[in-house]
Amino acid sequence: MGSYLQTNNIGRRIGDRIIFSNVNLNINRDEKLGIVGINGSGKSSLLDIIAGRDSPDEGSVTFTRDLRTSYLDQNPKLTESNSIIDELFSAGTRITDLIRDYEKSLFSGDDTLIQKMIQKMDDSKAWDFEVSVKQILFKLKLPDLNANISSLSGGERKRVALAKTLVHESDLLILDEPTNHLDIDMIEWLEDYLKESVRTLIMVTHDRYFLDRICTGIFEIADKTVSRYDGNYSVYLEKRAEKEQSSRANAEKARNLFRTELEWMRRMPKARRHKSKARIGSFHDLKDKTKMPASGKQININVDASRMGKKILDLKHISKSYQSKTLIKNFSYLFGRYEKAGLVGPNGSGKTTLFNIITGLVTPDSGIIETGETVKFGYYRQEGISFDEEMTVSDAVEKIAEKVTLNDGRVVSASQFLNYFLFPPERQRTFIRKLSGGEKRRLYLLTVLMQNPNFLLLDEPTNDLDVLTLNVLEEYLSDFKGCLLVASHDRYFLDKIADHIFEYRGDGIIKDFPGNYTQLRDYQDERDAIAKKEESKKLPEKVEMKRTGPLSSSKTGITWKEKKELEKIESEIKKIQDEKGIIEMEITTGNLTSVELRKKSERFSELLKILDEKELRWLELSEK
Repeated sequence: MGSYLQTNNIGRRIGDRIIFSNVNLNINRDEKLGIVGINGSGKSSLLDIIAGRDSPDEGSVTFTRDLRTSYLDQNPKLTESNSIIDELFSAGTRITDLIRDYEKSLFSGDDTLIQKMIQKMDDSKAWDFEVSVKQILFKLKLPDLNANISSLSGGERKRVALAKTLVHESDLLILDEPTNHLDIDMIEWLEDYLKESVRTLIMVTHDRYFLDRICTGIFEIADKTVSRYDGNYSVYLEKRAEKEQSSRANAEKARNLFRTELEWMRRMPKARRHKSKARIGSFHDLKDKTKMPASGKQININVDASRMGKKILDLKHISKSYQSKTLIKNFSYLFGRYEKAGLVGPNGSGKTTLFNIITGLVTPDSGIIETGETVKFGYYRQEGISFDEEMTVSDAVEKIAEKVTLNDGRVVSASQFLNYFLFPPERQRTFIRKLSGGEKRRLYLLTVLMQNPNFLLLDEPTNDLDVLTLNVLEEYLSDFKGCLLVASHDRYFLDKIADHIFEYRGDGIIKDFPGNYTQLRDYQDERDAIAKKEESKKLPEKVEMKRTGPLSSSKTGITWKEKKELEKIESEIKKIQDEKGIIEMEITTGNLTSVELRKKSERFSELLKILDEKELRWLELSEK
């Protein structure tokens, strides 16, 4: 296992503030590593240094010779005037340039150029790579490759940037929050893709299932240093707990010894002090140890919820469409006290629209909304709020409320409340423009909770929040004395807090599932398998001949019906292979127009899919 890069006592500062220092890391070939730490601890800064995009303020980084890296920035910068295909291959290699030119030739209508590019693809054996690129584009649901970057939504831009990072040939893949703006199906595909990839990986992500199923090691940034834990996220949690337990035990030993030493220091005669400098030094070291926290800084969410009456929220036959697209169709639900529900569905299916209807920001096309008099909504919106970047953190919070009521009845000042969210006094005086993306999201969460809502609507709350903050948020939400409705692509988050799930099934249909996300996913897989089985029964078959007695079958027990099906499949496979061979010959002749070539290519792909299904069934029957 060769080493790709090593850091040697590297450090990062922002002004007088030390982000991290004396960091020594080693990244080996074939490793898949995750980075965790609170927002503002320097995760993205560390990735920038590892990627070679930035230099450390102290120390050095040693890269292996000719190391190829590809980097997904948390806020990727794309060229507005580029088409998607130009952007995908803008930092290309010989193969990626060839695929880009081939794809463009298909849209050119120039038959000579198309045949020329097909020949080049043949000569370079680039077809397998082209199929891999197409798979990435298909799974990430990117629009027309000729569409301009300037016309894309924020989520589409992030997916283009992710696709660009994945198709780039590299040894080391560096990803900063790759799951943001992906729906759950995309995340599960990306998880499998990275798991099977032979490339070395280092990433920052808040998705704990992602970390658990992919990573072979975890780097934790805490207290301005970086610690390594070998194993996945579950192993990291176990080792972290053991470390904290050991720290607490050591701190307790230090406190006991400190009490003994304190008594000795008080009894020690003044004249003997010059003879015990070593012991006095040890005393002060012990004093420092007893003050050290057992674990790193942690957010403290203890906000009270406003009193809630019996009537909460009643949605009756709600429908909403935009132009020809139906987002919500005849949805009814009566919310009870202390309900905690998740909301899942593809991007653009209508989750945010439902939130906006509930809070009165959008009017439904039809239906009735009845909200209880005591209900006080707290709406954490996916796009966040627009802070005045020139305001300080404390000014922005005090503008909303100067006092906050905690769940134990205490009333604290805005400044004290900021401390609970890891904004110490010196950070409270910082201009908002200087905060990291994650710190801004944490500040936004604070501004929602400090108003003491009793019905929380959280639209993608896990984007840009660190894992430690999410852990504390989940504990708070589990004990929250109010209602909760959350739309999230974070499977772990949904599993931990949701008692039931609203599932978008397409065409505006929303169904309530009585369980968490993992249980819903198991149910969906079972439902899809049953649907597939039912669909196979509808396939046309020859009418079975009548028989009066048992028919002889092969020694393996194949039935008469299965024997006839086997004969039919063998005949169909031969016809498919013949058609496939004819299309292959037609494509290579160079006599097809661009339109004909595209149609033949589509039919060829269709035949391959049908052939796979027929051969699989043939194997099942032939084994009997």
